[in-house]
Amino acid sequence: MPSLICLVPELAERAQVIATRFGLTLAEPTLLDTSGFHLCLDQTGLSLRQGEQTRTAVQVDFSGGAAAHRRRFGGGKGQDIAKAIGITGAYQPTVVDATAGLGRDSFVLATLGCRVQAFERQPVVAALLEDGLQRAAYDPEIADIIERITLSFGSSHQLLQAPNEGYLADVIYLDPMFDHDPKATAQVKKDMQAFRDVVGQDMDADDLLERALACARCRVVVKRGRKAAPLAGRAPSYALTGKANRFDVYALAKVLPPS
Repeated sequence: MPSLICLVPELAERAQVIATRFGLTLAEPTLLDTSGFHLCLDQTGLSLRQGEQTRTAVQVDFSGGAAAHRRRFGGGKGQDIAKAIGITGAYQPTVVDATAGLGRDSFVLATLGCRVQAFERQPVVAALLEDGLQRAAYDPEIADIIERITLSFGSSHQLLQAPNEGYLADVIYLDPMFDHDPKATAQVKKDMQAFRDVVGQDMDADDLLERALACARCRVVVKRGRKAAPLAGRAPSYALTGKANRFDVYALAKVLPPS
């Protein structure tokens, strides 16, 4: 069971609430002396740290850093992800981000006006994401964006269930964790390295495609490595290919408001 280290005694009660919600065990700060990544709570919120190397801490931050830069200068509806989802000036579809991770794509889609249900099953990652969303909700510059994101802690293999009538969302978005190119030599960013070490690979992701197709009204979008095989070996309706990634689009209907 993953552990949570409370570094500030005054936050012990909050740490217990987080541990209970995400099925974590509370551990003593001495655990930081051991190797690996550790989930920690202090005055700044939750972070994933590698031992006592605070400079390598990973924290979900929607107010600054890369998230803020992309929000301001990321290309808006001209981004490949926006085109793949089907976002237009006339309609911003509802989206289920079924493999939310640290919430980057959920935040991008919410920035572009979509209402996003974010699903994450890994307890450490879900805790980091919830903490980031809670802190961002107090930032008046992005509070309206955060309001459009709802986090559900659990596996999409259970959460992707079509209602008796209708659909779960206009679009289901999948970005399973795979090492698409094991020969790649580029330096992996610290947060992605930590993410991979904690999460591992989504070896059961193929099953999600059929579930997603049963729950989407308009389309399913799968983010893949540029040269990766299609998920579950199923060819998409079409694909948008960038320098590093590809968005496979499985079209079911035009992305328009419900009739």
